[in-house]
Amino acid sequence: MKLRTCVTPSGSFVCGIHRPHFTVTNLRENDFFSPLGIFEDGRVHENRVNFPSGDVEEEAAGRIFEVPNPFPFRGTTYIGKDWADRKADNPESIKLPPPIAASFTEMIKEWSGLDLSEERLEQAFCSLPEPLLLTLAVTSTDPDDLVRLAGMCCDIIHDPDSGRPAGLKYNKDDSGRIRAVIHNHFLFEALVNNFHLPNVYKEVMVLRPGAQGESEIVGEYQDDGEGGHVFEYLRRNSYIPWGHYASNMANDSVRYRVRDLSRADMKGLRHLYYQRTYSRMARQLGLPVPEGRRTITVEDLEKLRNEIISIMEEKKEGDLQFNSTLWGWNFGFDFAPSRYRLHASHQQIHQQYAMLPATVSVVEGLGGAEEMEIPSYGCGDLVASFTREFKQETGRDFFACYIEAIRSNRRLDKRLDRESSLVVYEDENVMLFVPKAQTSQWELQLMTLGKVGNILEADAATRTSVDQSISIAMSVLTGLGARMITTIEFSKRFDSPDSDQRLLYSFMPRLPESPGAFSEAQLRFVNGHYPEDFARACRKVAAE
Repeated sequence: MKLRTCVTPSGSFVCGIHRPHFTVTNLRENDFFSPLGIFEDGRVHENRVNFPSGDVEEEAAGRIFEVPNPFPFRGTTYIGKDWADRKADNPESIKLPPPIAASFTEMIKEWSGLDLSEERLEQAFCSLPEPLLLTLAVTSTDPDDLVRLAGMCCDIIHDPDSGRPAGLKYNKDDSGRIRAVIHNHFLFEALVNNFHLPNVYKEVMVLRPGAQGESEIVGEYQDDGEGGHVFEYLRRNSYIPWGHYASNMANDSVRYRVRDLSRADMKGLRHLYYQRTYSRMARQLGLPVPEGRRTITVEDLEKLRNEIISIMEEKKEGDLQFNSTLWGWNFGFDFAPSRYRLHASHQQIHQQYAMLPATVSVVEGLGGAEEMEIPSYGCGDLVASFTREFKQETGRDFFACYIEAIRSNRRLDKRLDRESSLVVYEDENVMLFVPKAQTSQWELQLMTLGKVGNILEADAATRTSVDQSISIAMSVLTGLGARMITTIEFSKRFDSPDSDQRLLYSFMPRLPESPGAFSEAQLRFVNGHYPEDFARACRKVAAE
């Protein structure tokens, strides 16, 4: 098979292994011997090993597994056997430590041995350079620290009777736009993403509708039973062409941590995505949308979906202006003291989505363009393109082979005394699993088992399975210590005739020692554990 994929037509995985051995000609002219330090017994430790006298012979370097991604456009994963063997002996070590408690206020008080006045504490904070202020804003777990920083980075007004924060001061900039008075935007943004900032400050600084600008709220989901409350914000001038929407936990349902997110919250976040997509499709097809300013019920939404599906059977490719979805979730935030944003861009748990046009107009006058339109981009199209090639070359449906390979998986180290399953959770509609080739060291994937390629083809039961599995995946990853996770959806175009492509989600944590560098830029992903051992660690957390 010429295609670069680890999935074979027989429904199994194929992976490579490097057994490096080589000779290196020594072209160095001079020796630069010097002491590096001393051992405990007083002997000198020198750097002579760094300056060999002759050629270097490596008879057996560490073996490296090369695992092509199931989808060639996602590159290849390299697993160091020595690293992975150590993890296989102790899969429980696959986790991150919890954040360390930190308080600058308490530290200053302990150093001074005095009960410092507010004025002296204020002076101590104001004397800190910005990199240390940013560090505190991101890492402090002391609300007193964070409240003090809040007063430093913006102008807060307080209720004269209770003294509680009541809002921010605002003014108009040179172009007449209304803006909050913020003295240090970097400090402000780092601070409002810290869970330990008291909610009353989060409320007035960023969570209250309107605090972050004039984006209209055009949808709402409220669960009276469990208290979940979600707003849908419209982002008109978006980095996504034709605008996008954000389902965002409301200011009276503060959710900064996955463990605080209820099933009702997740249902609300996703319901707004389904509701917006189905209603836009209905309008595009000339179908009536439920009238009135109200949330569409699950039952009415399913009825509307079936009506859309019925009309879509008569449509051909090219009939729809908008024929695909984009959905994503950036969870978690971090800011380096050097002002490097490390992840995400928003407070609260939120998810973003949009619809993509089938084509985009060509810029005129550039030359060489005969067509007036070109296909627009959607990451699900990369899956569709590959699965077509797979079918042409092998005669088999890719996803059928992929599911077979996952179910019949064997470990790379061929050990029979260790668990070999890649599956973390499964029901009759979906499978949550560890991909054989992880593009993030802790990547999980979620896939529909039936022939469901997008949310339009997903009935109510499948949507419920997907929503619950997204919640499980995020709970598992954060339970292992992940604090920054990007999730994306690979979906089929609504008017695609392909019956094999499945709806697929990828959960990609960002780990402290995996910042992304030249390897990742080449789609070469380096890993230190076997995917089966990570799956075992995930199942343990899921069971708990």
